[in-house]
Amino acid sequence: EVQLVESGGGMVQPGGSLRLSCAASGFTFDSVDMSWVRQAPGKGPEWVSGINRGGDSTYYTDSVKGRFTISRDNAKSTLYLLMNSLKPEVTALYYCTRNALPVEFCPVTNCYEGHWGQGTQVTVSS
Repeated sequence: EVQLVESGGGMVQPGGSLRLSCAASGFTFDSVDMSWVRQAPGKGPEWVSGINRGGDSTYYTDSVKGRFTISRDNAKSTLYLLMNSLKPEVTALYYCTRNALPVEFCPVTNCYEGHWGQGTQVTVSS
């Protein structure tokens, strides 16, 4: 059974930082491209960032480029998202997902699977 367990969210002030983690199990983690997706209240899901299976190719939505860094530790079957210079508009529930398409497709089309974990809440507020 595929399991994705996100953690690391919280409430921070604007300009703060958080590091999200996603512990994966039930599949061969290092054979799958992965992504982070977020969903803000009243909005649909939005792809945020993706990484290839080897961890050497990363992609970001334009609004987070230069502030977020995605990474993975295949030995630990864990995906990360380091979020710096946080702004209120990034407030959302963040999910990690397996990719249904190679990560290079993510900036232009829906690339991720529909199976998500429970998510971790990120709230940026003063």
